[in-house]
Amino acid sequence: MVDGLASCTGPPVLFDLPGHGRHAGLVGAWRFTPEAVEAEVDALAGSEGLDLVGYSMGGRLALAYACRNPHRVGRLVLESASPGLRTEEERSARRLEDEVLARRIEAGGVPAFVDEWEGLPLFASQASLPPEVRARQRAVRLANDSHSLAAALRGLGTGVLPSYWGSLGTLPFPVLIVAGGLDPKFVEVGRRMASALPDARLVEVPEAGHTVHLEQPGAWLAAVTGFLRPGRGG
Repeated sequence: MVDGLASCTGPPVLFDLPGHGRHAGLVGAWRFTPEAVEAEVDALAGSEGLDLVGYSMGGRLALAYACRNPHRVGRLVLESASPGLRTEEERSARRLEDEVLARRIEAGGVPAFVDEWEGLPLFASQASLPPEVRARQRAVRLANDSHSLAAALRGLGTGVLPSYWGSLGTLPFPVLIVAGGLDPKFVEVGRRMASALPDARLVEVPEAGHTVHLEQPGAWLAAVTGFLRPGRGG
């Protein structure tokens, strides 16, 4: 996947969100805020313009960055991502839900949370993946830290970030929206986003659910590299 992206854009810069991957276990050393994510992206990307690719929570934060720094972004790829909840009532309810989940993660630990997470209907389509792919994905999830995951929910969850629906019409750069055909919620979100953006393309990938890059990596890579290849992003 990384090699495929590098073939058309040069080596991509990979960024683990707070509480995940290399940033697991950083409670107390990391500010779990959109501003901290923004500063980290700026530090990694340097002063030149950048193309952003984000999945799910990462896509929501990539969109937040793009809305706050439209002059810094050349192209944006959003996979299974949303501009957020429209009303404060919805966001308040989601914050309460996420707080309950955060406490459950802290009390029960990562293995119990991963069992619960993998059982969500959102990820049911992953059952058809080869066993070795599922095992590799599970290992990545188990490597996370319970307190960091809880802090990420509290600081970066859907209920914390504002709605960016009203900002979509102002974005001056091309946007690629990728959604799995087996994930009807985010297909619909993608359609609504595409209609609100000045320059957007929606790719609905058949036989894929929420994790398009994992379930249909070839189709994901073809869509993203075709969009990011110089001269073909508009």
